[in-house]
Formats: sequence, structure tokens, C-alpha cells
Amino acid sequence: MANQELTFAEEEFIVSKTDLKGKITYGNSLFIKMSGYSEHELINQPHNILRHEDMPAVVFKLLWSRIQAGKEIFAYVKNKTRNGDYYWVFAHVTPSFDTNRQISNYHSVRRKPTQKALSVIKPLYATLLQKEKSGGVSASEAALNQILKDKGLSYDEFILSL
Repeated sequence: MANQELTFAEEEFIVSKTDLKGKITYGNSLFIKMSGYSEHELINQPHNILRHEDMPAVVFKLLWSRIQAGKEIFAYVKNKTRNGDYYWVFAHVTPSFDTNRQISNYHSVRRKPTQKALSVIKPLYATLLQKEKSGGVSASEAALNQILKDKGLSYDEFILSL
């Protein structure tokens, strides 16, 4: 009975940390519960073990370029559980720095997205995914940039306005 949408409470937060290559080094109890994996199965696995096939790659391209540059990013993400169910999150991903101001790891706090935001994000991601299937990530990136230009908004302004 996979492909069921899971949710969590508005006051709950999903937290995880990864190393610089995106391997999971920590997950709070809600992260573990929502994933459907045990903590042992998650630690040292690539975070993309949770990647849902409905997610456009351009979102992760943007996310990685931001955090590797030492900047934070907010993004809506559809994750897949171990058994094929899914859940949506509004993620705030940040780099963590050591005492020499070098990036030491990445930290993500996710909250429950609003239905209003998802009503915008779901069709947007479907469009971007279609562009990727026909023209690759560059076509998806061009489409996203055009949509933002048409709205007169930066990526951050758009995401935070939802």
C-alpha cells in the first residue's frame, strides 16, 4: 500500500545533519520515523536515499550550489520513505562552520508546508520535471529562471512568499 502521503504536526520539526558529501550523520526521531528506515540504516547513507522521483533535479542543483557557497536555502521537498510512501517538507538547509570558518557539515530543519504553498509548488515541480525529461537540468533551470523573471522575484523572495 505504498505511495500514501504521510504528514506530521505543524509544531514538529524534522532535523538531520550530513557531512560535506551529503551522507547522513544525524537524524532526530521524527526524521527516522518519517523515513521508514532505522537509525542504523540511515547513518552514513547519502541523504538522497529519500529522494522522490517527482523532485526536479534543478532544485537540488540550486540547493547544493547555495550551501557549498556557505549560504542558506529554503526549499520545498517531496521525500520518499523506505516503503514508497511520501511526505512534503519545507526545508531550511544551512552550512555549519568550524572555528576556521570552513564549512564542516550541513544542517537541515524541516517543517510541515502549508497547503497553499504546495498548491503552487506541485504544478511548478511537475513543469520543471517535464522540462528536465525533455531537455535536461539546463532546460529546467531556464524554465525556473523565466518563471521567476516573469514574477519579478528572486528564488528566495518567491519561496518565502508562499
